[in-house]
Amino acid sequence: MINWRNLPPLSALRAFSAFAAAESLEQAGARIGVTHAAVSQQIRALEAHLGLSLVDRRGKRLMLTPAGQQLAAALTDGFGQIARTIVELTDRDAAQPLRITTTDAFAGGWLLGRLQDFRSRHPGIDLVLDPSPDLRELGTQADVAIRFGKGHWPGTDAQLLLRTPVVLVASPRLVAPGAATDMAALAKLPWLQEIGTSEATAYMDRHGVAPQGPGFLSLPGSLLLDAVRDGQGLTVIARVFVEADLAAGRLRLLHEDSERDGYFLVTRQGSRRPAVAAFCKWALQQAGSA
Repeated sequence: MINWRNLPPLSALRAFSAFAAAESLEQAGARIGVTHAAVSQQIRALEAHLGLSLVDRRGKRLMLTPAGQQLAAALTDGFGQIARTIVELTDRDAAQPLRITTTDAFAGGWLLGRLQDFRSRHPGIDLVLDPSPDLRELGTQADVAIRFGKGHWPGTDAQLLLRTPVVLVASPRLVAPGAATDMAALAKLPWLQEIGTSEATAYMDRHGVAPQGPGFLSLPGSLLLDAVRDGQGLTVIARVFVEADLAAGRLRLLHEDSERDGYFLVTRQGSRRPAVAAFCKWALQQAGSA
């Protein structure tokens, strides 16, 4: 068992190992990015900690003592194994595909049409897009999540990607021009929402109405807009997903709620591997939030 309290400071061991592998204090300092005086100071501190002489200073050139040679060999093996393990781990991590999770609606309404740009800019990064209403565990099930909310999720780093109003929309076939659009009238119509979300029910609650018609139909986000365009029901959705439909007249804007949250890029706290950092930077640029 390792007695951690008896071990000397890692900085001193690192400086001594660099000196043992170099030909002078100056070269050792250059290897680890410090001055030769700092290397000398660290070696003397190490000798004091161990109560041993590691360097013979009697000649014109500094030489390792037998104890110094023994310690240097052990440090070469130890630091070498650490370096090899780190390379193995980082190379293995870099080869893993980048796993992105978000809702079906966000994947189809905003992300998927832009991913070709990311792939052309980063051809060496494999992607896995997981459109699901379920919250995936970051680090084990996903590398990046795109979530809707206020940006406060414990244990994560969250960057605002997109702030967009939430709108209530319907096909002109369901709510014709001139028809009543007050919430009491709209509550009598069929409502649609994405599986795993509660946007439509929460919207009705905020406006003090309850369903009076056929009730809610929940369906995958990839089918939601097709059903709304077909006149099968109203839905509550981020405006950014339906801008083209509103402009083309395929959908009608019935209500808009601008005091809502936003979509955030969510990652685990701590350092990001290069693929994660590249995707987050790209996504922010795409959203104009960089």
